[in-house]
Amino acid sequence: MHRYSQETERLAQRVMQIALDRLRMDAPLDGPSTPEQLEARAGQTITARGLGGDHVLRIWTDVLAPAAMSVDHPRYLAFIPGAPTEASTLFDLVVGASAMYGGNWLESSGAVYAENQALRWIADLAEMPAEAGGCFVQGGTVGNLSALVAARHTVRDRGVAPARWRAAVTAETHSSVVYALRNVMDVEPLFVPADDRGRMTGQALRETLDAEGDDGVFAVIATAGTTNLGIVDDLAGIADVCGERGIWMHVDGAYGAAALAAPSVRHLFTGVERADSLIVDPHKWLFAPFDCCALVYREPELARRAHTQHAGYLDPVTARSDEWNPSDYAVHLSRRARGLPFWFSLAVHGTDSYRDAIESSLAVARAGAEEIRSRRYLELLVEPDLSVLTFRRVGWSAQDYVDWTRQLLDQGYAFVTPTTHRGEPCTRFAVINPRTTVSDLTGILATMA
Repeated sequence: MHRYSQETERLAQRVMQIALDRLRMDAPLDGPSTPEQLEARAGQTITARGLGGDHVLRIWTDVLAPAAMSVDHPRYLAFIPGAPTEASTLFDLVVGASAMYGGNWLESSGAVYAENQALRWIADLAEMPAEAGGCFVQGGTVGNLSALVAARHTVRDRGVAPARWRAAVTAETHSSVVYALRNVMDVEPLFVPADDRGRMTGQALRETLDAEGDDGVFAVIATAGTTNLGIVDDLAGIADVCGERGIWMHVDGAYGAAALAAPSVRHLFTGVERADSLIVDPHKWLFAPFDCCALVYREPELARRAHTQHAGYLDPVTARSDEWNPSDYAVHLSRRARGLPFWFSLAVHGTDSYRDAIESSLAVARAGAEEIRSRRYLELLVEPDLSVLTFRRVGWSAQDYVDWTRQLLDQGYAFVTPTTHRGEPCTRFAVINPRTTVSDLTGILATMA
């Protein structure tokens, strides 16, 4: 297994050819299979003697790969899609082949150096200070959790010991944040009423803290681009309240903070420069492969105090305080250098290309909103801040949306899923793929007539 042989060479050529073919093609949308279908076609793949590379690759290409949707398909508009650049995908192959441990400077200084330059670009977009920094983690869930652990640790270091820790959120805050607070950190979410656009505002936050008290409130989680509606919270107003009361301000920009690079909407993020921590997922609107979240702290030393692990075998890593160890800034130790594909693509194409690609998605979303407004059988439910369009088909029930979604997917045409807004069924487009066109959107809208 661990010897490069002629058989390995042939397998490598076939694997590379599959990867190149996938990069070249307009990939089909594909769709899920049932367990029974996969069992019948793939069967038992783990055996005592092995099936051989050729046979297993055939199972993958003919059976398993078509049962996994292509999130980079231009009409994959559900959830938050992905659209990795060819450069980032190719470099992901390099990262996988390089046998790197990305957790500390001692073992991967070159990788950490490169990743930190990509993090610096994000910090500069947010106008955070020169000393800001952090690391790349698996995804927004781990990024948010890591920031909140650092926030509570920082408050605890000040001698605060409340009967119950709390953190402020809204009903539009990502579900993983509320899950992490309740089930991982044993923290009570303090729900702030959102305004009629679904935003947390500074005024509502202040009124809630005045009414409920701010004892034990160690963090406020603002959202820069909510998943369901794509709305940016009142970051400046929230920053005012957090500054007045000495509360850690965390900004979940997993989807939307990529638009910091877009001049047309940069004003929506005023106040993000005052955040104590920020996340953005490059595997979403920054065109990197899964899975990758950039986590940036205003004062990374506070996070290092919270997250550095100590053990005898770690002494060679933690002995020098001037070395940047990604394992010191999040709830991880073992770590893939998952920021490198993003860094490579950013370095290859330049930041102007990223700006232009994000602006193109915003332009398509704005045109899509006009198309929705122009159809009497549709209703745009929220004026978009960014590139999420939430709308309803007049007269449809929840089951109508389910049936429509299944029909589009069965046809291999598009993947658009139902959602709810104010308790009513509706649907949404999430436009982040530069290959998505206005005609893609109008073609889908026409199927609702």
